[in-house]
Amino acid sequence: MIHEILPVGPLQCNCSVIGDEASREAMVIDPGDDIADVLALVGKHHLQVKQIVITHAHIDHVGGAMKLRAVTGAPILLNQNDYALLKMLDVQASWIGVAPPGKVEIDQSIGHLDEVRAGALSASVLHTPGHTEGSVCLYFAAQKLLIAGDTLFAGSIGRTDLPGGSFEKIMASLQGKVLALPDDTLVVPGHGEKTTIGQERETNPFLVG
Repeated sequence: MIHEILPVGPLQCNCSVIGDEASREAMVIDPGDDIADVLALVGKHHLQVKQIVITHAHIDHVGGAMKLRAVTGAPILLNQNDYALLKMLDVQASWIGVAPPGKVEIDQSIGHLDEVRAGALSASVLHTPGHTEGSVCLYFAAQKLLIAGDTLFAGSIGRTDLPGGSFEKIMASLQGKVLALPDDTLVVPGHGEKTTIGQERETNPFLVG
């Protein structure tokens, strides 16, 4: 597996470029901004982007998706429960003081236990509402890798005070789905440093006990 993590945009969202070394097929997860840099990584590994997967519809994760689709032709995938948030991108832009990205069109909704693929690589979609209604995590079981979006961070969890957020729902998602994964699962959060499920189970103040 090729996996490059690129912090993009003013909020330094972790954009993942994941590629299959045999077929050179790839997916890009959360291309929030800095699409020239994302495309440079794609080119470095001679990859062909087949899917653009968005973990949730906050502007820092989805803002560059249409630019990436325009270059690659790859479809944009997002859980349909976040479509309402997509209609608020101009409002979201004002929250963080950036230019609105314009309309983002979704090609396909992804739901719980759907699969996303790049060549021989596949990930199960885990619907993990709480940070937003449509938040998802992507679990690559063969690689023991979780792309967690803003559901889980090293030492913290996603904020729940924005539209569509719910503390009760994010805790249910974490306890019922995320912590069900093996302890040695590597977690790539939506922002900040990597961690593991076991580390968070033992030390994350929201999850201990």
